[in-house]
This record gives sequence, structure tokens and C-alpha cells, in this order.
Amino acid sequence: MEFTLQQQEIREWLNRRRAIMLAHNYQPAPIQDVADLVGDSLELSLAAAKTDAEVIVFCGVHFMAETAAILCPDKTVLLPRLDLGCCLAESVKVDKLKARKEELPGVPVVTYVNSTAAVKAESDICCTSANAVRVVNSLAAPRVLMLPDQNLGLYVARHTRKSVEIITWEGWCNVHDGLSAEEVLQCRAAHPQAVFLAHPECNPEVLDQADAILSTSGMLQYVHAAAAREFIIGTEIGILYRMHQENPGKLFHSPSRRLICRPMKRITLGDVLAALKENRHQVTVPAPIRERALQAVARMLAVPRD
Repeated sequence: MEFTLQQQEIREWLNRRRAIMLAHNYQPAPIQDVADLVGDSLELSLAAAKTDAEVIVFCGVHFMAETAAILCPDKTVLLPRLDLGCCLAESVKVDKLKARKEELPGVPVVTYVNSTAAVKAESDICCTSANAVRVVNSLAAPRVLMLPDQNLGLYVARHTRKSVEIITWEGWCNVHDGLSAEEVLQCRAAHPQAVFLAHPECNPEVLDQADAILSTSGMLQYVHAAAAREFIIGTEIGILYRMHQENPGKLFHSPSRRLICRPMKRITLGDVLAALKENRHQVTVPAPIRERALQAVARMLAVPRD
């Protein structure tokens, strides 16, 4: 791949700063192209922790950079812009979570990694969209509080092998929850041979139509291994770029033009370059919060695989 002059300059500054550039699967193509690693948020942070990089430039939303700071306390974590919020992560305020915990004494709090560091710190264990069912299955409690994504909680309630009550939080990803069953039906009618893959953050009516329900990493693995040649992808449209790159000859369709995360699309190459040159905008997590949040993540990572 031939880089533009701006991309070449970014690579030069990454080398100069002993930095690693991480790009979420939903980032724009020019950002993905120049990044060292492209993936989902936890996957990227775990990978960065294993490197000798001194600086992480995280091209994603704010909670993702916080997760990198939790897992990589010896590294400087930079976010290219400040206006990179996430409505899902922001749906949980710590004071409201503490009040809910008081109403539910002894009930474990299972928190999706798409959450702030402060909320992770108030949690018993974290989960991802890929391992949420396995995490809940690992707990002995008859009830759990799952947050912040209500659709993910409803998905787990359907698929856990245990008799457990899932208490959900009123939080949603506006991108995934905004996909309608009617849009999926229309797309399937237009592409009758296509396999429909949906993210667990989609609403139950959409998940009912899915041929497979997968995380972003799970979708990438599925389309690579599948014999099928055509797919409808029920997640943010940015991932289609990577799918096309990794699977030439296969066709990918988005069921809705509204499957766009606006904050994810704000980062430009100029923002990345400025972050590297000016050491902006550093994301830190206070030690007491980081240590408690890390415990919740570590408990998740310790759950045995099926």
C-alpha cells in the first residue's frame, strides 16, 4: 500500500515517539490503513500492553483510550480529539450505579467493556460482546445486574444455560439499536443469497433474523472462514472496509445507511499527527480507579473458555 505524504509523516512520528497507533474497526479507511493494529477495543489494548511502545495513539472513542490506560499504566495514551464520546458508555453515571447497587445488595455487577473506567471500577466483573454469556455462566449468583447495554443483557438472558435473572440497565448503542427489523427484511429481499450477521447490541427483533450473532472480531473471523460469498453486516459500516480488504471476491452489504458512529468518523490524519507532535490529548485514569477497574477486567480474562 502506498501512503500519502501525511500518512508517511505519521509513520515517521510514530517511530520518533516509539509509539503504536491503534484503530478501531469502525474508523475511516485512511486511519485504518496507517495504523499498526486494527481491531476491537479490548483486543487492541491487550495487544498494545504486550509491546515495548512508550506511547499509544488510540483512534477510537474516549472509553477505549481509558481501557488502554487501565491495561498499559507504563505508557502514555493519547486520544486524537476530545469530542469522542459514546452514548452507551455515558448512559451510566457512577452515582446512579452506586444507588442501584444499594437497592440490589449482593447482586454481582457485570459491566460491558464499552463503559467508563469509573463504572468498571464499581463492577464485579467485565465482559465483551463475545464472552458475555460465558461470563454470566461463570457466576454462582441467581441474579446479576448487566450494564450498560440493555440489548446485550437481553441477548445473554436468552442464551445463558443457567437459571439466572438478568437485570438490565437502560442504555443502548444508538447505532446498533437504531437498526430496524424492517430494514433487515428489505436488505435480505434485495440480497436473498446473503448471510445476515448481527451484533449483540442490536435489538431483539433484529437478532431474531440473524443467521449468526457475533462481535466485530467474530464477524471478521466468520466471513473469512465461511463458504458463502455474500453477507449483510449488522454493525457499524466502517468494518466493511476491512472485510473487503481481507476477503477479495466476497460481497458485503450494510442493511442501513444509518449504521454510522459519528464520533468514530471525526478523527482525521491531521488529528493523529497533531497528537503525536504536541503530545495531546493524554488520557489518564487515577490509580485508585484504575486498580479497581483492572480487577474487574482481570476477573473476566480469568474466566475459562468453554
